[in-house]
Amino acid sequence: MTILLSTPSPGDLVEVVHTMMEWQYEGAPPQLHPGDIGWYWQFGPEKTAAAVRTWSRRDRILGVGLLDGPDLVRLAIDPETREDEALARQMAEDLTRPDRGVLSAENGSVEALWKGRFREVLLEDGWEPDEPWIPMFRDLSEPVADCGLRVEVVGPDRVADRVAVHRGAFTGSKFSVERWRAVAAGPMYANARCLIGYDDRGDAVAGTTVWSAGPGNIGMLEPLGVHSDHQGHGYGRAIAVAAAEALQDMGSSSATVCAEGSNTAAVATYRSAGYQPEPAVPDLRRVG
Repeated sequence: MTILLSTPSPGDLVEVVHTMMEWQYEGAPPQLHPGDIGWYWQFGPEKTAAAVRTWSRRDRILGVGLLDGPDLVRLAIDPETREDEALARQMAEDLTRPDRGVLSAENGSVEALWKGRFREVLLEDGWEPDEPWIPMFRDLSEPVADCGLRVEVVGPDRVADRVAVHRGAFTGSKFSVERWRAVAAGPMYANARCLIGYDDRGDAVAGTTVWSAGPGNIGMLEPLGVHSDHQGHGYGRAIAVAAAEALQDMGSSSATVCAEGSNTAAVATYRSAGYQPEPAVPDLRRVG
């Protein structure tokens, strides 16, 4: 049966996101989360749709890709299709042919964090391991203790604080009030919250956005940062705990975040907040 590669229209993205939510059940492998598309929505619905690819069979979406620039595609698949040979080979072929509009760079990378036939096919075809990532999870079946920081949910009156924290945490960021408003206007934000942590002086010191995939499913933190002027005081741990509490309140079964393997400080912060690491999974890079 033919597997169709498509670029959705902005109007199709709701179906794509809802399909991805169904893949985030407890015990499913780590992979591209609906919240990743929700955060990308800061660039607007048209650009978001242009950056998404879907693989479908008989009108059923089996795989989703998010083009994160010309040399990286981040992927998710229906967990039930991890050993689907036809799907694995079709996705691999689409990645290696520039005319398919998935990867345009000769040495592009793929983020596919699950074990299964797709990664095996790429390795058999000569792709090589690249940057390692560490998926981390926190179980939300037990009450989450107070984080020790005053945390507020971002509304229109706190957007400037959210933007200031983000730009202060991520060097070179162009995040803005307009981009936050675009994220908040996207269909995924109905299942999301932006959080800001304030110190004893009332300064905004840390922030994150949490994304639910529906009750009983895995929620995600994306992104999380501490303003550079306030690092080293435990605010990263505190806002990560607050994120877990928010996702628990939204009905998530667990909270997940993915940290670069080289970022030992981030991994340590999440561990201190109760997030347990899984084995590192490298991106795969096309060689030559």
